[in-house]
Amino acid sequence: MSKPPEPPVAATPPPPRSPGKALPLPITINGEPFSHEGDPAMPLLWFLRDKLRLTGTKYGCGIGMCGACTVLIDGKAARACITPMSVASTHEITTIEGLEGEELHPVQQAWIEEDVAQCGYCQAGQILAAVDLLKRKPRPGDDDIAAIGNLCRCGTYPRIRRAILRAAAQMRSNGK
Repeated sequence: MSKPPEPPVAATPPPPRSPGKALPLPITINGEPFSHEGDPAMPLLWFLRDKLRLTGTKYGCGIGMCGACTVLIDGKAARACITPMSVASTHEITTIEGLEGEELHPVQQAWIEEDVAQCGYCQAGQILAAVDLLKRKPRPGDDDIAAIGNLCRCGTYPRIRRAILRAAAQMRSNGK
């Protein structure tokens, strides 16, 4: 089993905090600016789900092992359940809700074409992890796909693999 991706290190430290006064933490989610004025240690997952009502990012294990909470932070897969707001602040966060534009992302389209989802609980995290993989490796091998490490309790790994390979081919043919 591969180790889950580490949360990113903030490029710039969050603003200094004075005792008794919480300064807002700026954060950009799906291209929109937001501000978090609560506990800087609060996991990004709860800000997304409870504050913004972006419920595509799921709670699975709470320790960064299952991948159901995977989001993209500056384009790289990260576990939202273990990423504190103080680290997420000043970074660009993309959730499953922010992935598609006018058309479905090629990974989302491949997921549909390969009929990947069963229960669907892990799919948002799986898709975002695949998007990150394909940015880094446009021609992934089986080992690259297996190293993603997101868990699927329905066991759709063969379909996930086929969908990632289909999306990779589509993205190469489209020049993405």
